[in-house]
Amino acid sequence: MSSLRHHLRHLPALLGVCLLVGAIYVVQKEFRNLKLEDISAALEDIPARSVWLAFMWTFFSYFVLTFYDRLGTIYAGHRISYWRAAFASFCAYALSHNLGFAAVSGAAVRYRLYAHWGMTPVQIAKTVAFCSLTFGLGGMVLGGIILFIEPGSVPFFGALIPRLVMYAIGVGLWGIVAAYVILSKVVGRVRLFGHEFDLPGFRMALVQVLLATVDVAVTASIFYALLPAANGLTWLRFLGVYVASYTAGLAANLPGGIGVFDTAMLLGLSPWLEPPQILGAIVVFRLLYYIIPLFLAGALFAGNEVLVRGNALVRRQAPEIQAGAAPTAWTEPDFAVAAVTGTVALCGTLLLGVGLLAQPPTDIAWADPDFVGIATSAGHFVPSLIGAGLLVLSIGLSQRVNLAWILTILLLVLGGFFAVVQGRSPWVAGVLVFATMLVAPLKSFFYRHARLFSGPLDVGTAVPLLALICCVLALTAFERHVRFLSGNSWWEIALSSRLPNGVRFTILFAVVLGLFAAWRLIRPGRVNFLPWTDDTIAQLRRMDADVPPRADGVVLGEAERAAIPFLRCGNVLLGLGDPTGLDSDKVSAIWRLRDLARQEGLDPAVWNAGAELLKIYSDLGLTALPLGPDGSPMPEAPDDAPLSDRYLACVAERDLGTLLPMLPALSRSDPNPRQRHEALAPAK
Repeated sequence: MSSLRHHLRHLPALLGVCLLVGAIYVVQKEFRNLKLEDISAALEDIPARSVWLAFMWTFFSYFVLTFYDRLGTIYAGHRISYWRAAFASFCAYALSHNLGFAAVSGAAVRYRLYAHWGMTPVQIAKTVAFCSLTFGLGGMVLGGIILFIEPGSVPFFGALIPRLVMYAIGVGLWGIVAAYVILSKVVGRVRLFGHEFDLPGFRMALVQVLLATVDVAVTASIFYALLPAANGLTWLRFLGVYVASYTAGLAANLPGGIGVFDTAMLLGLSPWLEPPQILGAIVVFRLLYYIIPLFLAGALFAGNEVLVRGNALVRRQAPEIQAGAAPTAWTEPDFAVAAVTGTVALCGTLLLGVGLLAQPPTDIAWADPDFVGIATSAGHFVPSLIGAGLLVLSIGLSQRVNLAWILTILLLVLGGFFAVVQGRSPWVAGVLVFATMLVAPLKSFFYRHARLFSGPLDVGTAVPLLALICCVLALTAFERHVRFLSGNSWWEIALSSRLPNGVRFTILFAVVLGLFAAWRLIRPGRVNFLPWTDDTIAQLRRMDADVPPRADGVVLGEAERAAIPFLRCGNVLLGLGDPTGLDSDKVSAIWRLRDLARQEGLDPAVWNAGAELLKIYSDLGLTALPLGPDGSPMPEAPDDAPLSDRYLACVAERDLGTLLPMLPALSRSDPNPRQRHEALAPAK
């Protein structure tokens, strides 16, 4: 069972890869005659009035989203001012729109801000859940309308599924929304999948549905404003295409649904518009709704961090600071890491599509003519490979891998060099230089060792390394055969019908295999732990740790200067307290506890966690529950202040039922080791 659970964790990633591969296939089959100059012309043909109208719809869309958080904090029982909710909403959604739900998805940003404003971890979790549910309600309302009025507008399925089936699905979507509103009025609490959920009141549920419906409709209007007039393409038909495409992008679990959303829009709008017109609208839509808000939110959040950090330094010098203040932790700047990840992914996408920005190369008087000639003749081939590499490295950056940080800087500098030497638009090199300046100072945030350097060279490391070397050599050999082709990005070569199938397949295979091998090498290394022996106990005591009566092992940080003892409790790997040891190594010890749990197909949890590291546990997706004197979780306090300085951090919706019977045994002051072991043993 644990093995099945371990494999199911990879299902979202597998679905994303399958959808992306399907998107590439559709583009190759349906749009193989796309010309880059036609896309550039379509971009120039978008009227300035349409761009301004789309900008206004974008502003209104993010304005509507602010009320998600406003209602969410009221539902959680801690009303905060509208402006604070708006600030948190904008920062969180600008991040989650770009990085997708597999990454931080805005929850960590909300935790940092709302915790500073006095909300408890449980209240923050309720707010996040409320916001996620609200968006889904709007999609179901509009989806039901579309399936009844314009079922044929749904890409692919509209032409294959009978209308009666589409009507039935629409009724089902409306039924879910109606049931939610009715249950909110009648019962107020439901039990689902073995867990109890508090529902908002009847009025709030109605406002939720209305708000979410308006939000989805307004966001669709951003894209619709950028399209030229087309016979038969009504707003409602477009809405059907947009909702289906956006849902596919969410299911793909890729940053911004990139590739999947775009292909679904191309396919869905193809009966009314030419592909270059659709792609031109996609480029501007992503700029307005994704890229510009991301950089604005990053600047605003960074400014807030500086102000709050300064206030925190002042408070630390004041002895009268209240022990019950909301916990803050600055050890792990999650938004900085997420912003770096998003920026690098955007740079990778930019270099992948560098052919869209094609222009005649300019003379570079200050450079070696022979060297410039070689770089210029490489065309789009090398920059597009750099772009693919940056996309892979962005995944490593999101997991704080130090080798990914080093290689990212190297590829950004190399990409900037090609942009300058090949005479690209100055802003292309400017974006890459900005990204380099953003990533370079943050070395301390990327502390996890890559698999390549985390142990002896074994088969699992040697094979990917050899494969990567072979792929690089193969691509180097092919480059001189394709450098003179127009639009010679590697993906354009793979999709081109003008080249022999053997050349196309070899280049595609070499790139895909090389990227996969690179990921295998830069991903975090396998986590080993120390067995519970006398030597391990002695090592803990040298770190001034409170040694538990019994543990199954000890996880060390990356520098082996911090440690967490742990127990296996059913399907949970339970850390016994915060890490002890060197402060700079504590965060990596927590992450390694999480990684060890994933290796074993278990959920991570930490008992008796202190307030100062709650932010880190939140980054891992754990909910922090305050513990009372008996070691059991306490209910929420009427005044919303933290009830305790000790917490249980766990995946509450899944593991709280497993852990609750074991907590009294953990809390005994002088337990008998044998009785303690029996009490903590999982039920059979």
